[in-house]
Parts: sequence; C-alpha cells; structure tokens
Amino acid sequence: MTQASPPLSLHAIRGCFEGAIPAIMSTCAEDGTPNVAYISQVNYVDERHVALSFQFFNKTRQNILANPYSSVLLIDPASAAYYRLHLRYLRTETSGPLFESMKAQLAGIASYSGMAGVFRLLGSDVYEVEAIESVEGDRLPPQPPRFGLLAGVRRSAERLAACGATDELLQTTLAVLNDHLDVHHAMVLMLDTATQRLYTVASCGYATSGVGSEIEIGHGVIGVAARERTPVRISHMTNAASYSHAVRSSMRETEPGLVLDTEICFPGLSEPHSQLAVPIVSSGRLLGALFVESPQDMRFGFEDEDALVAIAGHLGAALELLRTTDEPTAPAEEPRAAGAPSATGAPVPVRHYLANNSVFIGDSYLIKGVAGAILGKLLREYSEQGRSDFTNRELRLDPAIRLPDLSDNLEARLVLLQRRLVENCPHIRLEKTGRGRFHLRMERPVALIEIAG
Repeated sequence: MTQASPPLSLHAIRGCFEGAIPAIMSTCAEDGTPNVAYISQVNYVDERHVALSFQFFNKTRQNILANPYSSVLLIDPASAAYYRLHLRYLRTETSGPLFESMKAQLAGIASYSGMAGVFRLLGSDVYEVEAIESVEGDRLPPQPPRFGLLAGVRRSAERLAACGATDELLQTTLAVLNDHLDVHHAMVLMLDTATQRLYTVASCGYATSGVGSEIEIGHGVIGVAARERTPVRISHMTNAASYSHAVRSSMRETEPGLVLDTEICFPGLSEPHSQLAVPIVSSGRLLGALFVESPQDMRFGFEDEDALVAIAGHLGAALELLRTTDEPTAPAEEPRAAGAPSATGAPVPVRHYLANNSVFIGDSYLIKGVAGAILGKLLREYSEQGRSDFTNRELRLDPAIRLPDLSDNLEARLVLLQRRLVENCPHIRLEKTGRGRFHLRMERPVALIEIAG
C-alpha cells in the first residue's frame, strides 16, 4: 500500500511567485461564461493567502466581483513544473505595505518590458488559497539545493555583535554581505527625521561611494521600503537614474533657492537587474534602509530577502545600542585645547552657508544639513579658540546644530562627515579618540567664511 503524498504548501512552491513567468487566471461570469487572462503578479502573503495585482477594470475584475472563485496556473521557472491554485477572493487593499511592495515590483516589471506608461497598480486583491494542485507534465531536472544562507546569517550576526563603534558596524555590515551572502553591490542609508530623507553613510561595489547622497522617503525601491517598513524586491531591470531624478525633483520643490551643485550623485548600477531594499528598524522606530542590487536577473529570492531582513534587524539593534553608549553619561571636564592652530601652509578656503548649513571647500560642495552644521562649529571654534578636541555631548547640547531629536544617531552623522572629508578634503580629518570623543586634525590652516543668506 503506497503512502499518499503530503499536501502541497505555498511555501514549497514559492519559486512560482518570483514573477519570471506570468500566471494565467481563469474566472467565470454569473452566467457561467469562462474567461482566461494573464496576471502580472501573484504574491505570496502567507501560508493561506496570495495577492494578485488589480490593474484594469476588465472582464476578470467584473467576474471576481460577481463570483469570488477562480483558479490560477503557475509555473516554476527553475523546474518548469505547473501548479494550479484554487482561490476565493477576500478583499482589495489600496494602501499599506502589501500594496506598496507590489506597486514597486510592478514598476520594475513595467520598466523591463517597456510598459512604464501602461502598467499602474490600482489595488492588491487578496485571496484565500483553498487548494493547491500539481499539474502533470514533463519537468526539468531538479537544481541542486542552495545551502549556506542560514549559516551566513549566523556568522554575520556574530561579526556584527562584536562591533564596538558605528563606523566599524557599518563597514562590517557591507563586509558580511560580501563574505557570507555573495552580495557585492550594497549601501546603508540612515534616516534624517527632520527632512524625511535617507542619506547614504556606507556603500560598496560602486565607482564612487555616494556617501552623503540622499533620497526622499517614498521614492524608489529604497524610499518605499523605508516608508512602508517592509522589504521591496524586484527581479528585473530597473532604471537607477530615477533615484537621482527623485532627489533632484524633491530638492527643487522643497528648496527652490538652493543651487543643484549641492547634490551628491546617488551610487548605483547603471543597469540593475535585481534589487532588494529592507528597512532598518529598532524598537518600532525607523532608522534607515539596507539596499543590495545585482546586474543578474532573479539574483535575490525570498530566502535572500529573509536573510537580509535578519541582518538589518541585527544592524538596527546594534546601531541603537551604540547610540545610547556613544557618549559618557557623566563626562569629565570637556576638553578645551587652547592656543593658536599649529597647522602650516596655505589656508584651506571654506564657505559655510548658515541658511541650510551647506559647506564648500574652495568651490567644491562637501556637505549640508546637520553634518554641515557640525563641521561649521568645529572649524569656527578651531579658528577662534584653537580647539581641536570635542565630544558628542557638547554637539547634542548645541542648539545651533539643530539635531532633530535626542534619538537621532549623532555618531552616524560624524561617520558621514568623516568619510566626506576623506574623499574630498585631505587637509581636514576627524579622528575618534575615545567613547563619545573625537579630534579635529588640521594639516593646513582654515580660512572660514560664514554666510548668513
């Protein structure tokens, strides 16, 4: 007596939901007339539910509203196996994480197929899966199972847990992605709560680091993942230039008087074929986003998404822990090095625009916002008082710097400023000297001009 095979689960056929091959949906009108149509997206929601894209008020939509039962034919792109889902329509979502994730994925498919002006998501139709049926037919030889992701997440967590400083933590995050997950193009972005923009603090795999570049919450794969606090994964080619366009358009709207030479080019592949962004969250609070991409189609599957979510969770917890310990709670007397600056040579010309705290070294833009305000304070006190040693605590207490709130990651701002100086001004350096303390090293004098307007 042969033992019956266990029933199929949605998890077992999750490869069918990657969007590589369109699904086929059949519905019936009230009078029993059948209708068959291609569906752009079938998304895995959980073990009992899937979501289908609602883009047009067509015959399929009319039938579902009149008769909520349908079947969907899926194909696994790796094995060529067919599966039939028997579904019952429950509801349509027009906002929230599921809708925004599907909308972003549809935009990637539209870009890939040249249908960007046609595809538009109206809603996410949620269905209960009543049965899963395996369809007889020839199949490709099974691919070897993929191993190592779970072990990679474990090793990544161990390495992140060993980090004792924010800069070390950010660099280790990129390193573990490369070493344990075989991801070679990645970036970490932090949230500026005051401007609702994400700014790049670390990246790897690009011709230029893009440290300091920004993207607004809600724009592109990264901005949507951050706004909705949900992973967004696209497996087809998209246009990375949309990030730069989004940033530029946003800056024109919110800062019309600001010249656009203060825009730092956003890093990214010129023709990415796979992208995955996950939010960095700690204690329910959005800290930023972790983003990876690849020139290969279908590079990131749902297991890669799970792995990246786990790593982003460790990163968020570690960032929050370091934030609370980045300065002494009861510091000793603040360091106040006095005396004339000892740097020699031609002065470094620095312009600090107080209106938005943008800083230029000569004619080259360096940084703006909170990081610009910090640099302005350091250079001002160095020039006027000969100071070169500072603490995180005094930066927090200085109202001119205008940190958005006490939970803002000041150390991440200092990391951003430090890297921008390394890349663009070899004569000015920030060096960490202890817990919550750092040193301003000047190799040449500074000629600081502060401009009110």
